[in-house]
Order: sequence, then structure tokens, then C-alpha cells
Amino acid sequence: MTAPAVPSSTRPARAPSPFWSALFTDRRMAPALGLGFTSGIPFLLVYGTQAAWLSDAGISIATIGLLSEMTLAYKFKFLWAPFLDRTDPPLLGRWLGRRRGWIVAAQLGVMAMLAGIAFGDPAQWLAWTIAFSVALGFAGATLDLVIDGWRITSVPPHETQAVLSSWAEIGWRIGNLAAGAGALLLADRIGWRGAYLAMGALMLVGMLAAVAAPEPASDLAPHAPRAGFVETIWAPIRDLLRRLGPMAPAILLLVAGFRMPGYIATAMAVPLFKHQGFSNTDIATVTKLFGFWIGLGGTFLAGALLPRVGMLTSLLIGTVAASASHLSLAYLAAHGGDGGRAFWTFAITVGIDGFAYAFASVVLITYMSTLASAEHAASQFGLLTSLCAFPGSVLAGFSGFIVERTGFPLFFVLTSLIGVPVALLAVSVRAKVGLSDEAPPQT
Repeated sequence: MTAPAVPSSTRPARAPSPFWSALFTDRRMAPALGLGFTSGIPFLLVYGTQAAWLSDAGISIATIGLLSEMTLAYKFKFLWAPFLDRTDPPLLGRWLGRRRGWIVAAQLGVMAMLAGIAFGDPAQWLAWTIAFSVALGFAGATLDLVIDGWRITSVPPHETQAVLSSWAEIGWRIGNLAAGAGALLLADRIGWRGAYLAMGALMLVGMLAAVAAPEPASDLAPHAPRAGFVETIWAPIRDLLRRLGPMAPAILLLVAGFRMPGYIATAMAVPLFKHQGFSNTDIATVTKLFGFWIGLGGTFLAGALLPRVGMLTSLLIGTVAASASHLSLAYLAAHGGDGGRAFWTFAITVGIDGFAYAFASVVLITYMSTLASAEHAASQFGLLTSLCAFPGSVLAGFSGFIVERTGFPLFFVLTSLIGVPVALLAVSVRAKVGLSDEAPPQT
């Protein structure tokens, strides 16, 4: 009989490190914060923040929409993840080891691509910007993979993985804020070239964190012999399915469906805000500045609650809370533009949704981390994140057509109801896996 696939218990195997004190007593936490910070920077600079630059350059809306595909590397990063698990980076591998060496190599790649974009001009030579942006997406996706690999192999799942994931997520949110609101503010003051160069300079924070980070135990062990191309791709998938055993279909379906309601709802969030008459300043203030602190609150709560109530219980709470929070958007759609309190209705409802999303994100990251083995950490975590993102991203493409038929209030009610079968699946997985603190076999 396959060992339980996921730790979930009210019977902790050992006392977890307190959430706050771990930052100062565990030498893995501060580097995780710095590494998370740099992993949060590239994505928005590939397309999200860059869309504002493209608009300023006079690029058509249709072309800007097509350029969202420059982020495809993030959806298919699992394809090259196995090679990061099995090979050392040139030169840096001897000095820093496999995981940390790849982290610094990816950060150097991000810096180089940001500089390339900075010295281009989309108004004059769009192909230059596209080429470096696609390369930035590849470097940023690789950075995510190797940081996740370091995080997963640095601490066993039953110890402080939830706390480590939380501090990495906090760093990611700070980096995302810098690449979003920070880059936009800099662009208004020193221009887009200066803004992109400044973002590249911020990668130095992550380099220092990588050097200071302890070397994972897996880097100290002898590396597995190199395999052929097909075997390299298939080995982590086979290992994951073997360790999950008969529960593999249910667990993978749970991962695929967990964030599906969120992806679909998020696609229509900004159109809703604009439909309600909120200005760009209102949206930026609530979603970026106010939302940043709300998101941190959800992250802190997840990091503190996970060791106390168990993995699968937290997963159930996360999926119910995240889906139910869409009802706040439905309320905003129905009543948000009414009266003098419209802005505060906007802020509160978006805050509810953001808090629940942040909580659910940390829970899901920790859950997927427990599923990945040390040998195939980057490969399996990359596969799981792609599985999590792809179905929701595809369905989100049809969200506008649904809103045209149903209106915004009913649309967000429906996205909330999508969470019901996901919650039932979480209950089923929790019941069949059982209450156990045993991690999946790391063989």
C-alpha cells in the first residue's frame, strides 16, 4: 500500500518553529525572503507592467493583447525543469552547488534581459523588445523553478516547510509590488529605461540571498547518473505518480481545480472595476497598495495556521474561503457604485478577495511542496504549478463571453460555485489519505 501522499494532522511530529522567531533563528528564512523578492520581479516586467510602456509607445491594443503570449514560458516551464534537477550550472555549480548555482545563473539572465529591454525602444523596433521579453520570460520562469527547488530540498515537509513557503511568498509579494507600482512610479520620474535598469539592480538582493543561503542536503549527496532525454523528462512524472499511488488522480485533479475559480474571476476583476466607474488611481490604490498589506495578512495567517491545523484541513479552508470570497465581488457588482460609500465598498470587497487569495496561495504552495520529492524538486513542483495554472487560464479566456450573457453579479456567483466540487474533492482526499504526519517517501 502506498504511503499517505500528503501530511495532514493535528498530531505534529515535532514542534514547528514559531512563525516570527523562525526568521531570526532559522538561517534558511531570511534567504527565502530575499529569493522570493527576486522571483516576484520578472513576470510583470515581461508583460503586465510593460503593457503600460507599450501603450505609451503607441502600440495598438490588439498587438498588446497578442503580446501577452510572451509569458508562455511560465506555463511550460516544467519542460526544462528536469534538466535543472540533473545538471550543474557551468562554473557556478562548483562554487555554490547545483540549486544555488542555478539561482544565481538565472538571476544574471534576468538582469541581462532587463538591460536588453531597457536599451530598446518598442516604438521604433518592436521585434527587439519582443525578443528580449520572451527571453526574460524564460529566465524568470527558470528562476522560479530553481528557487522552488532550493526551498523544497532545504527543509523536510514535516518540519518548517509552511513557514519557509510563507516567507518566500512574502518576499514574492514585495518583489511583485516593486515590479508593478514601483516600476510605474519610476517610469514617470526617470523614464522606462531607468525603471527597467533599476529593476535589474534589485536582483542583487537575491544574489546576496543565494550566497547566504545554506546548501540543501541534496546538493551534498552524490548526483544520480545522467539519463537520456526521454528518461530525464519522464522520470519525475513516473516518480510522482508512483509515490501518490491510487490517490494520484484525485490529488492531481484537486491541484488543477484549486485555483480555477480564482483564475476565471480575476480575468474579469479589472473590467468590473472600470464598469463600476472607478478610476485608474482608485484601482491602483486599492489593488496594489492597500491590497499589498491585505495580502501580507493572509500570508501571515496561513503560515501560522498550517502547522496547527494540518495540511489538508488548511487546504479545505483555503478552497472554501477563496471561492466564497468571490461573493464579495458579486456584491460589488450589484451595489458597489451606489452612494457616497462606493470607494469603501470597493476597498472592503477587494480586500476580502485578496486576503482569501493570499491565504489559499500559501496553502497550495506548501501542499504542492509536500508532493515533490527532493530528487525531482524543481521538475515536480514546476509540473504541479503548470497543472494548477493551465486549466483556469484557458477557461478565463471565455469569461468575457459569460459576462455578456449573465452580467457581472451572476458571473461572480457562478465562479464561487465552481469551488463547491473542489471543496468536496478536498474533503474526499482528506478522508482517504487520513490524518498522518508522514511525508511521501523521498526515494
